[in-house]
Amino acid sequence: MIEIWTDGGCKPNPGPGGWAAILKYGEVVKELSGADPATTNNRMELMAAISALEALKRPCTVTLHTDSEYVRNGISRWINGWVRNNWRNAAKDPVANMELWQRLLAAAKPHEVEWRWVRGHAGDPMNERADQLATEARRSLG
Repeated sequence: MIEIWTDGGCKPNPGPGGWAAILKYGEVVKELSGADPATTNNRMELMAAISALEALKRPCTVTLHTDSEYVRNGISRWINGWVRNNWRNAAKDPVANMELWQRLLAAAKPHEVEWRWVRGHAGDPMNERADQLATEARRSLG
């Protein structure tokens, strides 16, 4: 059982952004982060989840905590319709961030993932740490 907490953000949005993921397996904790000089909050939230799942070396049972309704709803509610409709949304427009959604789908496929929403900035220590790491990554851009 692996627990993952993810966060991502931009300031301003769009603008420079950072993402972070914390992976916990028993007592072992691994922190990942990255940044992009020109991106959006949603893309950074997706990159956090993608990077965490891509870091897993073999199929796992995962609980992934995200404060992003976009990520949680996208992967658990909307994605099947997008795939069925050839990556078109309800308005028949191409799905925003399609390449990242496809990458997230591929990264999640070998695993059994429970997508759990957590309220951001509400005192969850691991969510707060992920937010701090994502902010540090964004600020490292200069």
